[in-house]
Amino acid sequence: MKNKNNQPVLMLSREIDTLVPYSRAHLYRLEDQGLFPKRKKIGPNRVAWLRTEVDEWLEKLTGEKS
Repeated sequence: MKNKNNQPVLMLSREIDTLVPYSRAHLYRLEDQGLFPKRKKIGPNRVAWLRTEVDEWLEKLTGEKS
């Protein structure tokens, strides 16, 4: 998914929290195991996920398209 400026859509952790019913610690464990999309560093103390990668992960998990 891209925004109107053709840039990838980023999701912050609070947005991930509303979509994914796992604790952040569990998501980090899944990420370390290659089972959840990797965070992207967007600032010194800031990370985000690509919306397309999270959507794909949710589709695999649920078997449904979002």
